Amino acid sequence: MFLRCTLRRQRVNRQYSTSAIPTLGEYLKRIGECDSGEGGTNAFVSIDSTQGLVSPTTASKSLAGKSIAIKDVICTSALPTTCSSEILRDFQPPYDATVVRLLNDEDATVIGKTNCDEFGMGSMNIHTSHGSVINPFQTSSSKVPWRKREQRSAGGSSGGSAAAVAASMCYAALSTDTGGSTRLPASYSGIVGLKPSYGLISRWGVVSFADSLDCVGIMADRVSRIRSVFDVLAQFDTLDPTSIPIIHRERMSFSIRSRMKDLGDNGQKSLQGLVVGIPWEYFPAEMSQYIYSPFNTVLSVLRQLGASIKPVSLPSTRYGLSAYYVIASAEAYSNLARYDGIRYGARSSPEEGSPILDAADVYALTRSHALGAEVKRRILLGSYALTAGAFDNYFLQAQRVRNLVRADFDRVFRISNVLAGSSASTEARGAVDIILHPSAIRTAPSLMPKSASAAEGLQVYVQDVLTVPASLAGIPALTVPMGYAEDDGWPLGVSVVGQWGSEELVVNVGEAIEQNLRIHDETS
Repeated sequence: MFLRCTLRRQRVNRQYSTSAIPTLGEYLKRIGECDSGEGGTNAFVSIDSTQGLVSPTTASKSLAGKSIAIKDVICTSALPTTCSSEILRDFQPPYDATVVRLLNDEDATVIGKTNCDEFGMGSMNIHTSHGSVINPFQTSSSKVPWRKREQRSAGGSSGGSAAAVAASMCYAALSTDTGGSTRLPASYSGIVGLKPSYGLISRWGVVSFADSLDCVGIMADRVSRIRSVFDVLAQFDTLDPTSIPIIHRERMSFSIRSRMKDLGDNGQKSLQGLVVGIPWEYFPAEMSQYIYSPFNTVLSVLRQLGASIKPVSLPSTRYGLSAYYVIASAEAYSNLARYDGIRYGARSSPEEGSPILDAADVYALTRSHALGAEVKRRILLGSYALTAGAFDNYFLQAQRVRNLVRADFDRVFRISNVLAGSSASTEARGAVDIILHPSAIRTAPSLMPKSASAAEGLQVYVQDVLTVPASLAGIPALTVPMGYAEDDGWPLGVSVVGQWGSEELVVNVGEAIEQNLRIHDETS
C-alpha cells in the first residue's frame, strides 16, 4: 500500500526496500495521488495502463513486470512522442526505439512517457509545452502539506523521469543525457542517474538533439536497479551508426575486469587498491559551501573501504561549457531543420486574406509559432556558429577544446581508452581508476518565474559546468545521493566518472558509496 505524498522521499523508498516491487496498479495509484493537480509533480505526459494486462512470458526475465517510464524524446509506438514541443503535438511514431524494444523483450512494462525540456534543451524542465515539472522532494522540517511544499526544479532536461523515480511512481526511468540531462535532475531529486559511455546504448529511435553527445540515460532510486536496466540495454545495434562494435566492448570489458581482480573483493564490497582522482577544477567559485562537508564524508567512506585519494588536474575543464554550447547548438540547428510542418508534425496556416506563401514561408511560419523560445535561441546560436565567418573561431575551436578535454581524461586514467587507437601513455599508467566530484554546484534551484531577469537566465547555463566534460569526452558518469545540504536540507549528489566502457567499475564504486552512506535508511 502506497503512502500518500505527504512524506519526504526517503520514507517511501524505505517502505519498499525489503518488500516486493509494487505492481502496475500500485504505481498507477501512486501517479494518481502525486502527479496531477495543484502541487503535483507533472512528471508524466501520457500513461499506458494497457500493457499491464499482458502477462509476462516468463518470470525469469530480469525486468519481468517492472514498470519503466520513458522520456518523451524516445519513440514509442503505443504512446505519442511529442518531445514536449508544440511542433510534434500528438505525433505517434509507427515504431519503437531500440531501447523500448529491448525493454519489451524482457517483459518490462512501459508505464508512460515523461515530461522534459523541449527537444532536451534545458536544465530546469521549464521549457516544455506540458508545463514545468515540480520536484517531489520535501524536507523533513517542513510543516506544510506536500502539495503546498516549496516548488523547486526537478532539473532538466529529464526532469519528468527524475520526478517519476523520486516520487516512487515507477521502478526506473529512461532519460537522455547530452550535457548533464540525466545527472543534474538525479542530483536535484536525490536519486541515482547514469550517463553511459557514448555508443554503448543504442540511440535508434531517440529524437536527436546533438548526435555526437546524446546518450540514453537511466534513473532509479538505487544503483542495483540502474545495473539491471543497463545490462539489458547495453547491446550493439546495427540500426544505430554510432553504436560501438562488439570487439571494442569486449576489449574494454577485459581491461576493466582485469583491473577489478586487483581490487579487494573484486571491487564490490572492498575497494582496496582503488585510486580515486579528485580534480581541482571541479570546485568552482560558484559552488555552494554546503557541498564540501557531504563530499568529504564520501572521501572518508572510500578511504575506509581501502581506496586511496589522489588530486588530479583536468585543465581543459574550464573551457568545456563554452565548447559544449557551441557544438550542441550547431548540431541542434542541423537536426531540427527536419521539422518544417510539411512531412509530419504541426503546421501553421497563414491568416485569411494573406498572400499565397511559398514552401520557405510555410517553414518559417510553422517554426516561429510551434518552437519554443529556448529552442529557437539555440538554433540561432548554432546557425551563427556554422556560418563562414564564425566557423573557424567558434565551431572548429570548440571541437579542438573537446579533443583537449578528452585527452585530459585519457591522461589521468589508469586504463587506456580502447577507442583512442593507442595505448595509454606512460604518464597515465599507474594514475587513477575513477574520478569523483560533486554532481552539481548547488541544490535544486527554485522554479524560475517567467519574469526572471536575463542575468538569472544565464545562471541556468552555468549549472551544467560539472557535467559537460564527461559528455564531451563520451565517458560514463554515475551520480548517487551523498546527503543533504546543511542550509536548506535538499539533496546533493556525487558523481563517479570512469574511462570509456568502465560502467562495471563505476557502478560498483557507486554502489559501495550508496551502501555505506545509507542515505535511504535515514530516519526522517
